[in-house]
Amino acid sequence: MAKILLGVTGSIAAYKAAELVRMFVKAGDEVRVMMTEAAAKFVAPLTFQTLSQNPVSLEQFAEVAEWKPGHISLADWADVLVVAPATANTLAKMRFGLADNLLTSTLLATRAPVVVAPAMNDGMWENAQTKENLSALEARGVKVVEPGSGFLACGTTGKGRVADLQQIFDAAKEAVCSKN
Repeated sequence: MAKILLGVTGSIAAYKAAELVRMFVKAGDEVRVMMTEAAAKFVAPLTFQTLSQNPVSLEQFAEVAEWKPGHISLADWADVLVVAPATANTLAKMRFGLADNLLTSTLLATRAPVVVAPAMNDGMWENAQTKENLSALEARGVKVVEPGSGFLACGTTGKGRVADLQQIFDAAKEAVCSKN
């Protein structure tokens, strides 16, 4: 049993993260979910709370029952931190160490392995800045599960669809095993 901390960002692919939670729970893992404000516009936090059987964390400065701030207790709790879907915006914040929301603050605080599954428009995926951001993150040990190709929500066809959920699941499990 692993402790999976799932960060969900504001992409239309956020709905697929619900099935990812189910996969982890079915495998016997404990899952906690953090959502960005934008992600909560795509999928209701109650969906993730119901599937994970744990409260969903949304706010960086929410009152917590523990003595540690929320982002620190989540960072310390996780065996692996998975960001799926990971928007271009969140990837850029990760690269430059910005901590302007619960997810990015937790990413800075965690010592757990980090797995990201980008999802974005094909033009954003092919942008040189996005490629630089991903290269820098990979050089720091972040595991990137590359997106697939196909019809995208914006109406174009190309690379940018969030990876197959089994690939993300496998990458997270591998990260936990390599940590131990």
